[in-house]
Amino acid sequence: MPPKAKFAKDKIIDAAFEIADREGLDAITIRKVADKLGSSIAPIYVNFKEVDELKDEVLRRIQELSARMLETLYSPDPFLNIGIASLKFAREHPALFRELAVNGHARLQDGQLPVGTLIAQMQKEPSLESFSEAELMGILLKMSIFQLGLSVMDLNGAFPGSSEEWLIELLRQTGEDLIAAELVRKQAD
Repeated sequence: MPPKAKFAKDKIIDAAFEIADREGLDAITIRKVADKLGSSIAPIYVNFKEVDELKDEVLRRIQELSARMLETLYSPDPFLNIGIASLKFAREHPALFRELAVNGHARLQDGQLPVGTLIAQMQKEPSLESFSEAELMGILLKMSIFQLGLSVMDLNGAFPGSSEEWLIELLRQTGEDLIAAELVRKQAD
């Protein structure tokens, strides 16, 4: 009998991530990962005691991906950059996005970036300097609602033939409108 193939832990996590990225986090099973690797289940159990331990590693990978996308400079405007990163995540990882944003998968909810990270990024934008942290939270919430709806509509084909650039321009315009409205409200108080 030939020796069983050995797989590095990262290769196993890569295979599990690919399954989650295509089918969702709950689709990960030891058997599916083994099949993807062309292996028996034994090498997976050498590295992971149970499937939940493997899912936790995939969740860490999703968090790292999300953080990298947020840190990527898609726009010189830090506030717009948050929206672009979210839109790109939805377009590039639709199964994960659906689980996170639409289905509210509890395991993925735990992996979301802390709001403080997003607020810190917003504070780098000169047009947002005059807002308190609480006001920035309100702006972020309103823009997140818009961005979520836009991403869901995009994934559901509501904008046939629309380009990513068109969606980003819509995000930019909406963000500017929201900030202008919040400034007017602030000055009226």
